[in-house]
Amino acid sequence: MTDIVFTRGGGWYPGVVREDGELRLTLGAGADANHEPRTFTFPIGEAHLRVIREDLARHLLLWSAVIPLCEAAGTRGDLDEDAAVALLDPILLSAPAEVDALFRGIRWDRNRLVAHGADTGLLERGQVCEAMRTATERSDEKRAQEYQADRRRAERGMVLGPLDAQILRYTGQYLHGATIPRRTPDAVDPALLPRVLAVIAAAERASAGMRIGPDPRRGRRATDKRDWDRMAATVGAAVRRAYPELVDDAVRTVSFLVCSEAADRSRDAPADDDGEAADDHRDVGLSFTDDRGDEKKWSPGGPRTASAEFWEFVADRSAADNEVFTIEDEERGEGIQLHFYADSVARITTVRRGTAGSDPQYRVEYSLVDGIAGYRDLVRAFVRGGCAALDQHGRWIADVDEFERTRRERDTRP
Repeated sequence: MTDIVFTRGGGWYPGVVREDGELRLTLGAGADANHEPRTFTFPIGEAHLRVIREDLARHLLLWSAVIPLCEAAGTRGDLDEDAAVALLDPILLSAPAEVDALFRGIRWDRNRLVAHGADTGLLERGQVCEAMRTATERSDEKRAQEYQADRRRAERGMVLGPLDAQILRYTGQYLHGATIPRRTPDAVDPALLPRVLAVIAAAERASAGMRIGPDPRRGRRATDKRDWDRMAATVGAAVRRAYPELVDDAVRTVSFLVCSEAADRSRDAPADDDGEAADDHRDVGLSFTDDRGDEKKWSPGGPRTASAEFWEFVADRSAADNEVFTIEDEERGEGIQLHFYADSVARITTVRRGTAGSDPQYRVEYSLVDGIAGYRDLVRAFVRGGCAALDQHGRWIADVDEFERTRRERDTRP
């Protein structure tokens, strides 16, 4: 039979029960194979119970020291009861100096103490008993998370100043740098909010007129990595010039915010017609195919341009095993084939059509392509004027071996 003897504050606090006449401390910690919390117990004495009842700080210190033993038990192992019992007298019944000495030699959960209000400076100096003078029964998990984030930064040699910290709070990235940034002015100290907004304004001025375009090669919602990197570098340089005192994390989060917003605008924009209706004058249709044999026809006179229809075709089908796309003008006997895996393109012109059972003859020429912007220029030019309109877009090479040498030289350049 189990009777509850003492609990504090609810939640996960270690409590005391009486099982078959024996006092035992019980707590939830660690997780089982199904990620559910495990419950552990071990025996304590009446003297230990009195301290646990009367002294919040000692109760929290014991909890902090037992958690690593529970975690060491893993998903199915048993708690090392001897090790747990061995902590009782030194933590609950010893003088503060002896407790401090113990904590210098054992593993303990620092975050648990920080969440309950421990003085972090004293904890860092090993004065755990003194640090617990500010302990509170209620926990503040966000305080512990911020403390842990600051420790990770300190390990990288980075210490936040007041403005740095408020910028990270504004973007919502104080705790986790991988979090998608957003604007949260209510999270900022009102006294520093004008300075934070001034930093953001400097970033916006630097990126005015810049755009992060879509990259259909990577799907409907993907954006151009080169555009992103270019904008991030521009913003970062401008913010560093204006505010040289900011640490790297603060500058990075401002760049991340501005770039993320620009990328979102691109994703949310209407289907891309390359900003013009330049192929509306075409009087013949085109066919689009991919490496899997899927095909789509475009006819003149429709609501959207051929360029927009083609890039939508790419966005819907492009994948790691589907990176070759073709645009063909069957009536004129010409086309272009885009090789996304190699940043290259081939233009194909019919020299002689097949007649009387003979095979047609084609002239195939290759060129290198500089990113998605280069591909867009080529597609737009081909749609406007066919293969002849591509002469000004790069160097065209008919010899396959010569082209491969050129491509390898480009790929080995730093």
